[in-house]
Amino acid sequence: MKIGKLPEQVLLRSVLKQVGHRREEVLMGPGVGQDCAVLALGPDEVFVMSADPITGTVKDIGSHSIHITANDLAASGAEPVGVMLTVLLPEETDEPQLRAMVQDVEAACRALNIEVLGGHTEITNVVKQPLISVAGVGKVKKGQAVLTNGLKPGHDLIVTKWIALEGTSIIAKEREAELKKVLPEEFVDTAKRFDRYLSVLPESRIAVAHGVSAMHDITEGGIFGALWEFGEGAGVGLDVDLKKIPIRQESVEVCERYGLNPYMLMSSGSMLIGTSRGAALVCELERAGIPAALIGQATDGRERILRGGEEIRYLDRPQSDELYRLL
Repeated sequence: MKIGKLPEQVLLRSVLKQVGHRREEVLMGPGVGQDCAVLALGPDEVFVMSADPITGTVKDIGSHSIHITANDLAASGAEPVGVMLTVLLPEETDEPQLRAMVQDVEAACRALNIEVLGGHTEITNVVKQPLISVAGVGKVKKGQAVLTNGLKPGHDLIVTKWIALEGTSIIAKEREAELKKVLPEEFVDTAKRFDRYLSVLPESRIAVAHGVSAMHDITEGGIFGALWEFGEGAGVGLDVDLKKIPIRQESVEVCERYGLNPYMLMSSGSMLIGTSRGAALVCELERAGIPAALIGQATDGRERILRGGEEIRYLDRPQSDELYRLL
């Protein structure tokens, strides 16, 4: 397609006609010439905002972008309401690819009850691959937003599902043929399907109902990055048992194949939770079919300790995600 804003007919048939899910809070949604959305707030509600550029993957970038933003909102205890999308596409993108991407966005939005509020789509020679920047908005009752600084010394640390899900899925899709030469086909196919675990909205709702002090979806930088940000945001120390951090064997094998550290690999789909009642929350999550593990505690001071049996090391500041080093 030609550089510049999408022609109106392309915008209508391949973007606007592909998004149809609606929510009652939205008074004005997407349309030709409509640059803003209008949303209504309840008398006892506040909006929570989040923004993310999705650059680490091309395959399934539409649904991926929605899950990442929804997870950010869920980590604050908010119910996701809508998203504004800025879609930048290289010249070689054709209209069927655009339509498929928007349909992927809409499918994820329907599944999570989120509305596409509007945005901007443009063909540009500034990008080499599709880029979606998402601004998300969610709502929560006044005074009930979950903030990182709620984590206190003595609170338990929980990780839901398994770390490295997101990165493993992306690598398995991007390097599928290569991996199937060295790993069983079924093994690689299972790793590709880890994207079905990307949403952390279910565990967020359970955690909020149970009572939590803080939540953080584990994204870029992996569990090590999330732990550091957790400690920094709350001004506390951490004492974590590495052996208790849950990880799938598929992630271990894929990371070993490329010499990657799974603890520093994108991990959307896994939530880091702080709570004063860790064991009880783990039971609540597992009753709902969500695997969860108690991995350590917040402590006084500033030391962030990682224990691996008798070996003790200290958590470093977040570094570049391992996925970028590979792809």
